[in-house]
Amino acid sequence: MVFPPFRDLQQLDDTTQLPLLSHFAETVEGLTTIRAFRYETRFQQKLLEYTDSNNIASLFLTAANRWLEVRMEYIGACVVLIAAVTSISNSLHRELSAGLVGLGLTYALMVSNYLNWMVRNLADMEIQLGAVKRIHGLLKTEAESYEGLLAPSLIPKNWPDQGKIQIQNLSVRYDSSLKPVLKHVNALISPGQKIGICGRTGSGKSSFSLAFFRMVDMFEGRIIIDGIDIAKLPLHTLRSRLSIILQDPVLFSGTIRFNLDPERKCSDSTLWEALEIAQLKLVVKALPGGLDAIITEGGENFSQGQRQLFCLARAFVRKTSIFIMDEATASIDMATENILQKVVMTAFADRTVVTIAHRVHTILSADLVIVLKRGAILEFDKPEKLLSRKDSVFASFVRADK
Repeated sequence: MVFPPFRDLQQLDDTTQLPLLSHFAETVEGLTTIRAFRYETRFQQKLLEYTDSNNIASLFLTAANRWLEVRMEYIGACVVLIAAVTSISNSLHRELSAGLVGLGLTYALMVSNYLNWMVRNLADMEIQLGAVKRIHGLLKTEAESYEGLLAPSLIPKNWPDQGKIQIQNLSVRYDSSLKPVLKHVNALISPGQKIGICGRTGSGKSSFSLAFFRMVDMFEGRIIIDGIDIAKLPLHTLRSRLSIILQDPVLFSGTIRFNLDPERKCSDSTLWEALEIAQLKLVVKALPGGLDAIITEGGENFSQGQRQLFCLARAFVRKTSIFIMDEATASIDMATENILQKVVMTAFADRTVVTIAHRVHTILSADLVIVLKRGAILEFDKPEKLLSRKDSVFASFVRADK
């Protein structure tokens, strides 16, 4: 009767504290941007809202603690009263000596403190056991199928060698309790085709790219690449045979050689060729050590555009037949974007390229364009045909992008 409310109140306090700490950390990190756009008042108001929510939860938890302490004091006082009445009664009948009466009253006075301490520790233990219960639940969470259904001997060593993609009635969600983010998607992508995907925020563009790597729950339909259903592949095999460039470039602390070829399978000439294609050869040659020059964590010693070009060079080195760009040009300048598009159309001419577009003009040269709306394909055709239609959503995106 006592402990469950304490557990719930402690959980409420933790739940309201997390947004407060997250908001504080985000504000400190983006302080320059907030001041530049004069959003101080907005962030202060948000901070006050989070603080009020946490204070209310903390107030209830503190009040519950005080309530418990008062009740324990009452119980302790009752114990002392009973001990005193019993001792005096027995003393009057000369059944107890004065020393035993004093000893009994002394221990009775200590009951209140020990009782309070015991109940408080039991309540704390139950609260902490809630965390253990959540961890236990995570340990029992069903793991991804890392091994796959296909034996390694049945997977060609050079798979995928063509880059043909068949998407059949694909529906995707992030959790079984959530609504689908992609619904009944069907598409056929021929080897070497350049596919552009666009849509408004929340239309399912990034979820589309994540589905290729089984980062989301494909609860219906399938994706077949070069004749193999990716749901049957071991995760390591699938993810190691595809290449992707994200909006935020991923570079690791180490040498340029390590970032381009972590498995050390390529010769220096191949690495220099990749850097030349990405127009980074002169930049790397100017560094002390060349290919052995150090890249700091996250590539902080290079500009945003250069980091993205390093990722492009890495994708070229891997020689995968399917290459995915998930809004890769969203945070780079126009000059770097032009380099990226030129490399995709030349060095990746024989590869299947799926481009998630942040700016629609980057996919005007694609072979086919997919327009998504609320997780479903709204339009799927050649860009020139879509532009010729007056009622085309893609055409309206292009006009708005000018």
